[in-house]
Amino acid sequence: MKKDANTDYDIHPLIKQRWSARAFSQEPVEMDKIHRLLEAARWAPSSMNQQPWRFIIGIDKDETHQKLFDTLVEFNQIWAKSPVLILCLGKTKMNMKDEPNEAYSYDVGQAVAYLTIQATQEDLFVHQMGGFDKGIAMELFNIPVSYMPLVILAIGHYGDSDTLPEKIKILEFSPRLRTEIEEMVFSGSFGHKADIFAKK
Repeated sequence: MKKDANTDYDIHPLIKQRWSARAFSQEPVEMDKIHRLLEAARWAPSSMNQQPWRFIIGIDKDETHQKLFDTLVEFNQIWAKSPVLILCLGKTKMNMKDEPNEAYSYDVGQAVAYLTIQATQEDLFVHQMGGFDKGIAMELFNIPVSYMPLVILAIGHYGDSDTLPEKIKILEFSPRLRTEIEEMVFSGSFGHKADIFAKK
């Protein structure tokens, strides 16, 4: 299923094509594709090259996959039946000194973005979920307190949307919408629209 973005300006096709599906196939994800997704994440930029991202991956209903699924809120458990689940963590302290890394969550977000674009290249879909119990995740995976669970990724091939409950199927087919670019880009002061988008 395609839901290409209706963009105002030409952008890279992979960015146009990426969207957050909920209908996942049970077809296993090829291991070489999983390797490339994680390699793409590894090469994301980060503040001072701290690389604060860490990933806990569950594949094809192994024990880790089940534990990750168990942390999801009920709404996400209804549809997040993808063959790959990944918990993304961020190291909250600097690598060489016991000081806060103020950029850790931003940097993990960049790594996930790289992974997501690579997934689109591989004809895979990624749905990012904040709806999970972070405390349970910390316990189940013995996560050190210096790491923060941030998001769980559902990854897989596209499946049959007819298997989704009706209320979720509506979300699957709803149009992709974004705030107008003029409403989010400012110049001079916050809220003052940048004239680079002025209509001629």
